[in-house]
Amino acid sequence: MRKIFMFYVLLAVGTVSLVDADDQAPEKKRFSNETTISLVNTTGNTDTLSLAGKNEMTYLFSEKWSGSWGIGAIYNEADGVKETERYYTDLRADYSIDERWYGYGLGSWFQDKFSGFDHRFGIGPGLGYRFFIGPSHFLSLEGGLNYTYENYTDPEEDDDDFLEGRLYGKYEWVFTEKTKFSQGLEYLQSWEDIDTWKVNSETALITSLTDILALKISYTVLYNNNPIPSELKKTDTIFATSMVIGF
Repeated sequence: MRKIFMFYVLLAVGTVSLVDADDQAPEKKRFSNETTISLVNTTGNTDTLSLAGKNEMTYLFSEKWSGSWGIGAIYNEADGVKETERYYTDLRADYSIDERWYGYGLGSWFQDKFSGFDHRFGIGPGLGYRFFIGPSHFLSLEGGLNYTYENYTDPEEDDDDFLEGRLYGKYEWVFTEKTKFSQGLEYLQSWEDIDTWKVNSETALITSLTDILALKISYTVLYNNNPIPSELKKTDTIFATSMVIGF
């Protein structure tokens, strides 16, 4: 049985400030951008093509308001047969209430026909709290609501729209000046069907090579407890080695 390893790009949003709360914070960058494209092409006994990329822009409107926009794609084929094709984008606005509390508005869209989604769209507000704010440990937790619309590839399934709850947590451990570990975990629960829930997880190790170049190794798990059609597998996993360019 042939197993294909795909290089996949997933970027961290913005730049983390590594200072104590008692220290004077450095001036934050108003605009930042990160772009990564990975391409793997092999020929011979097996012809494979894997392509992934994402661009993330973050803009600081004021001391309180910031916004970010990300867009990306993943594509994989083997011997001319398409095995993966996923497109996604998200738009987010954040408002800092104080040093620890913040509010956000999040909109997202993706298409992954191999996972049964012709389109999935979600939008909603939420509230977050920063438990740890550095310099070595960062921990935040978010809770909110999403209005979700799903259009399925199965022609026998009707489109669905519903409210879902969102819980998200992220932990970062900066254990050297250039290297950090991060773990993000998201839980989405439909308010209409107790069996319709999803879990998304990313575990990553990031090492800065230069001021603008970093190496990222990550493992992503995407779990859908109620896939449509039901014959689809519930779990997708992605192991990635990525080069990240940011300024």
